[in-house]
Amino acid sequence: MPNKRRTQEPTLTGGYHELDSYLPRSGNLGYRISRYDLVIDYRVASNRLTATATITATSYQQLTRFGLDLAGSMRVDRVTMNGKRSRHSHRSGKLSVTPASPIPPGGAMTVVVRYGGSPRPVRSQWGTVGWEELEDGALCANQPNGAPSWFPCDDHPEAKAPFHIEITTDNPYYALANGRLESTKRRGSQTTWVYDQVEPMSTYLASIQIGQYEHRTLARGPVPVHALLPSRLSDEFDVSFQRQVQMVEAFTEMFGPYPFSQYTAVVTDDELEIPLEAETFSTFGANHCDGTQDHERLIAHELAHQWFGNSVTCARWRDIWLHEGFACYSEWLWSQHSGGRSADEWAHHYYDKLADDPSSQVLADPGPEEMFDDWLYKRGAITLHALRLRLGDGEFFALLQRWTDKYRYQAATTEDFIALASTFSTDSLGDIWQDWLYSSELPSFPTMRPNR
Repeated sequence: MPNKRRTQEPTLTGGYHELDSYLPRSGNLGYRISRYDLVIDYRVASNRLTATATITATSYQQLTRFGLDLAGSMRVDRVTMNGKRSRHSHRSGKLSVTPASPIPPGGAMTVVVRYGGSPRPVRSQWGTVGWEELEDGALCANQPNGAPSWFPCDDHPEAKAPFHIEITTDNPYYALANGRLESTKRRGSQTTWVYDQVEPMSTYLASIQIGQYEHRTLARGPVPVHALLPSRLSDEFDVSFQRQVQMVEAFTEMFGPYPFSQYTAVVTDDELEIPLEAETFSTFGANHCDGTQDHERLIAHELAHQWFGNSVTCARWRDIWLHEGFACYSEWLWSQHSGGRSADEWAHHYYDKLADDPSSQVLADPGPEEMFDDWLYKRGAITLHALRLRLGDGEFFALLQRWTDKYRYQAATTEDFIALASTFSTDSLGDIWQDWLYSSELPSFPTMRPNR
């Protein structure tokens, strides 16, 4: 059954259907993708990518034409639909496909796109996002709309699907993609790496990492934890990431079972301004692996996204606080768990900073210009702290575990969280939501209810 977003009447603006006002040109109507199969050949030295994307989908209305998101840096060579050659056009970041005959409602669709080019990031109001060359390799930084820089897709966070990704690249490079590594096959000077991400994934979380990395296994179970890093940073990694496994264990206790088959921390040989999240792994710059624990909060933040953002994903970009506020609060929870400042101390610390520089936007709808601003992360975390003080630790952590269980591998909204939270309290929580989510004014610092 199609989801509610795609059955509602969309807004038509400038010739395209607006699914999300924050990214009005991203996403498509008329079908639902159930699987991506990506077969990619990438040459590091020349930054040349040739690929075939096989997209399995189902229509939910009659289609005489449909669209996919694909950046203009990619050249489309051929498109087939259910085995038949299809006419197509490719302009302004959209690949428009005209089937040989209309697809009826409920019709099965197998779309095969052969394409290639020199991938590069796409420009957005948040800077450049997507496929990015490193000094000696490549990575993907897709959030929020960079996935079309390297594969055709339905680029909206709610449009989740399993992925099968095969990457062929030069030896001695290590190629990482989402999910479980199923096989590697070496042929001459190249190796093919095959990954299966069976849990549904949003396109912005699909990612590839290519570099001359050393592979380590940090833990074999119950959650396998791995690392990829340049050999030159081996000693620094031992210090900076020494508590990675304990962090996985602590968050599993706090938030519920780890939602995927494994987790990998990647450290590039390049410096990165900020770490990057992807489903089943996180990417850090060499500057985050400096032989100190100064960046441990970032390690906690990116790990927490596996629950909050990757497994449970916002259905609309305006609900981004469900990712960033939760991941930021996880930093504070880890600090307290590991013997540092308590979550309450961190909440007071950042409350004072927010008071000195208040935002004029509301947390539940910050606007696209501010959805990645630091105030949103911190106000979102303090919102959760206010809720924790109201509910008490037992009910608060039970709520988090119920949230990650009920909406596992799904998309959810702020309203979904509010509704679920109400079942963990006999008192109304309306004042918390009004003060912290729906008002721009900074309320008083939250206090604990008596007998909590």
